[in-house]
Order: sequence, then C-alpha cells, then structure tokens
Amino acid sequence: MPDGNGEESLTKHEQILRHIESLRVGSQISVRQIAKDLDVSEGTAYRAIKEAENKGIVSTKERIGTVRIEKKQKNIDKLTFFEVAHIVNGQVLGGARGLNKSLNKFVIGAMEQAAMLRYIDAGSLLIVGNREEAHKGALQNGAAVLITGGFDTSPEVKRLADSLDLPIISSSFDTFTVASMINRALYDRNIKKKIMLVEDVITRTRLYALKTASTVVEWQKLAETAGYDRFPVVDEWNRVIGMVTAKDVEGAAPGQQVEKLMTRNPITIHLRTSVASAAHLMMWEGIDLLPVVDNGRKLLGSVSRAEVMKVLQYIQRQPQMGETFDDQIFEPFTEMGGEDALMYRGQMSPQMTSQLGTVSSGVLATLITQAAYRAAERSKKGDLVIDNISTYFLHPVQMENEIVIKPEILEVSRKFAKIEVNLFSEDRLVVKSLVTAHVFDDL
Repeated sequence: MPDGNGEESLTKHEQILRHIESLRVGSQISVRQIAKDLDVSEGTAYRAIKEAENKGIVSTKERIGTVRIEKKQKNIDKLTFFEVAHIVNGQVLGGARGLNKSLNKFVIGAMEQAAMLRYIDAGSLLIVGNREEAHKGALQNGAAVLITGGFDTSPEVKRLADSLDLPIISSSFDTFTVASMINRALYDRNIKKKIMLVEDVITRTRLYALKTASTVVEWQKLAETAGYDRFPVVDEWNRVIGMVTAKDVEGAAPGQQVEKLMTRNPITIHLRTSVASAAHLMMWEGIDLLPVVDNGRKLLGSVSRAEVMKVLQYIQRQPQMGETFDDQIFEPFTEMGGEDALMYRGQMSPQMTSQLGTVSSGVLATLITQAAYRAAERSKKGDLVIDNISTYFLHPVQMENEIVIKPEILEVSRKFAKIEVNLFSEDRLVVKSLVTAHVFDDL
C-alpha cells in the first residue's frame, strides 16, 4: 500500500506535480522537457501540468508558454502581471521572471516624464507608448511597463527588465482600450470576492474517513470523535468509493465491514466548487456531508451543512464588492411600502429594451426573481433556490415607463415557498408570475 514517504510510493502523476512544485518561480515548463526529465509519456506530463495549472502553481499563455508561479493567494482582487499580459493579449519583451508579481495600480503615461515618475512606485504598471526613457524610468522605480500600439523597446531596456525581474509587455491595443480592459478585469475580481469556494472553507487537518476493511465498531468510535455519523470510505489509494451513515450500519453486527454496508459512487465535490453550489446540492439530495476530492477522486477533506451555512451567513453580511448584471438591472428600483405591503418602484432604461423597442422579457424575468429573493430575505425566510417560474406577459412595457413590482409570499414552509410577483405599469397589470422555490436557512 502506498505510504507517501518516498518517490517510489507516488504515482507518475504525483511525481510530476512534486517536481513542478520544486521548481523556482519563473521557471519555464514544457511537456516535452518534463517527459524527458522524468521518463514519462508526454500525455502523462500534459495531464499533470494541467492539474498544476488548476492548483494555481503554473500558468500557461500563448507566446509566453507555461511558467512556474507562486500559488494563487486568497487576495484575488489583485491581478498578476502574467494575467495582465493575458488580458491585453500582450507579448512579454523582458522581465519574464517577474510575471508572478501583483499589480498594485496602473498609471497612464500621458504626461511629461518628470511628472509621470512622481506617480510611479514599486508594484505599479506604467501604460505608455513608444517612449524608451519612460520605460527605463519606470523600471528603475520598481514598476512594470505595458507598451501600447504594438511598439517594441530597445535591447538596453529589455536587459534592464530582465535584471530587475520586472515585466515589460507589448500590446497592439491603444492606451484607452488597454486601461479599460484592465479596469474591467479588476471589477470582475471584486465580484468574485463575494463567491466563496469550497477550498476557502475546507479543513484538511481534520480528515475523517474509513477504509473498506473498517468495521462497524470503528465507525462508532469515529462517530464519537467527529461528532457526526456520515463518513467517506476510501480504498488503499485514498480514493473515495463510498459513503457510510448511521442508517447504513443500523442493525449490523459490530464486526461487519463497512464495504458491505456503504453506498457506492457517492456524490463528491471539488475544491473549486462554490459554497453556494455545495449548499444547494446538499439541500436537493438531502445529505449532511460532502467529500471533497481532487481530479483523481482522492479525498482532500469534507464539508458539512453547518460549515456551509455559516459561510453563507457570513457572505450575506458583507458589503457589496461589485455589481453583477442582476444587481445592475435591479439597481434603479427603490423599495417602497410598509411592513405588510412590500413593493419596488423604478424606471425602465433604454438598455433594457429588446429589438422591438419594448422592455426585454429576460429583463422582466430577472426583476421577478430579484424581487422574490428580496421578499424572502426581508421576511427572514432564508435563501431561495428557484424551482419554477410561471409567468404571464399580459401587456408590453414601453421604454422609460415607470413600473411597480409587488412581491408577496403566499405560502412558506421549512423547505418550500410560493411567491407571487406582479408588475404594474401606468396603473395596469403587465406581468403576473408565480415563483416556487426551495428554502434553506439552517441546513
């Protein structure tokens, strides 16, 4: 059985991953070289490199290749220079070893050099055209350089970038477009800050699992230690092959092996699964614990309903970090009414119209779901997972008309809710909808 204490106990795939992790940050990696150095097939090397990319320890980009980088940190609102190069479809002219460094701010080089350098410090990115003195000055001040318009720079500047490990990147886009693209990427990162992943909450140091040869007595001991009664069952390679619960072992002999009692091919999730998706999956399937596995189904840990709900409650208390399309559509609407009659009033903007000049049915559907979510949240009924929406579009809604949205909770139980949402325009009912949803508040 593998014991994890030496290279001989590792699979070829794991040996490649360990080799990649041992490489210096900034090292170039290729499938052919890995296959040659470790005496494996190119297919095996390729799959391992792709997993290393998923783990965040290498990055691959056309014209740059695959590079060993620092493992991605939780502070995802900052872009690396490597990511900047990818966003602007840029070519790295020098300083490739610094591509893993983070971008703190970017400066547009649209002023005299003396004035420009006052705004540049370490971690900055200077966006400028073909001005070699500005390139050199930025590098000397600890900043990377992004040259717009597809221009090159001198060999002297490239050597300086290499010596300082500061990237100098060339993009064919103009300065305004490049700045807009980077700003959009930063904005998207702010939205992602709201999305918690399983890897953010998983506890790896407390890994409870049973082997196929484990008995009911061992299950009982583990249940007393862990404080719950649902455990993954793993084989000799630590791959999840089943789940065993209190219901499975009920009435079984103390010496009975769990392999005969377990549920095979259990539902599992990955580190990059969102916490919200894990919560929804638990609710739909009626389970209390989900094993977390890697691409080879090897057990990495587990998450429970209680842990997932704690995270979701934390997220709901955080301030808005970035607006999604749903947020932007509902943003013009103001909450009106008292405790018993909730409603929202707002005006339909030209952006909300369809090709026919009336308000898009997709926009109206978004307004309905957002109103239903807010009604449930305001009534402290918990979060919703929409099951079905029955909608009748009675009359078209004209551009720039004011509409009133009136959501009303018709029925709610511990697990299900029915919410009626009516939309009015010019004192006329234009959309009538019934939303049915699953509710979860204390999974």
